[in-house]
Amino acid sequence: SEDVEVFKIGKTKIVAKVDTFVQSTDMPPKMRMHDAARKSIIACISDFAAKGVKPQYGMISLNLPKMISRVKINEISKGFRDASNEFNIKILGGDTNEGKEIVINVSIFGTTGDIVKRKGAKTGDTIFVTGPFGYTASGLRILLGKMKGNDHFVKKAIKSVINPSPKLDFGVRNRNYFTSSMDSSDGLSTTLNEMANQSKCKFIINNIPTGKDLLEFAKSHKIDPNDLVFHGGEEYEFVFTASKKYKSLIKKNASLLKTPVIEIGYVTKGKGVFLEKQEKFVPLKDLGWHHFKK
Repeated sequence: SEDVEVFKIGKTKIVAKVDTFVQSTDMPPKMRMHDAARKSIIACISDFAAKGVKPQYGMISLNLPKMISRVKINEISKGFRDASNEFNIKILGGDTNEGKEIVINVSIFGTTGDIVKRKGAKTGDTIFVTGPFGYTASGLRILLGKMKGNDHFVKKAIKSVINPSPKLDFGVRNRNYFTSSMDSSDGLSTTLNEMANQSKCKFIINNIPTGKDLLEFAKSHKIDPNDLVFHGGEEYEFVFTASKKYKSLIKKNASLLKTPVIEIGYVTKGKGVFLEKQEKFVPLKDLGWHHFKK
């Protein structure tokens, strides 16, 4: 399986992605309708970013409760408009239904030559991620009223949940240097395990992609920071592997595009994902987000 679906019409390769945003499970308290509408589109864009494909068109199916106010409907349509302008996609149309809660179903389309697959990592490759991890898991706990932190951290963590920004430009412009790549929104541990598994290689992680502020937040709440960083999910970033020879070029392009790119480890022979600490190797299990898992 891949992050997107690919099929041919004549000689043209079409890339499609569908994603569903459900109010009761995907919309934390204090999230505005505008941000929810934008985020429903972002979820699809993030997969295009990981595959290095430019999204071009979209269709939206919307389910709204009977009692919803005109103000909220306007907020939703502004969210769609802002997201489509931000990523230069054209919304062709869609469908509106009435139901118990807000459900937004977004389909996005583009065309491509080849996509960067989840498999393809080679022994000796470097493993990278776009952006730091753990802030969304912290932000969700803060929004659910379970935790507090210093103002700057709280703002940053909440922004990561409510207003994520997928690294589309970076993915599209650097795709030729990636040996494998995958969207990380189900959790970093899930993504790394899936990529290692599909590439039939072992991934060694020797640098945890997060900031001091997150480590302090975790410590003050007696949480293992690895739970937030590796198993939280909802980060609309992506993980990619690349040959060492492209490392400096990738870093240069990342700084030109102002995309935070962090080197987190390397690919070797074997299987599984391991955290390297003081020459000890601890298995990093897949504990990310799985729908319908008991």
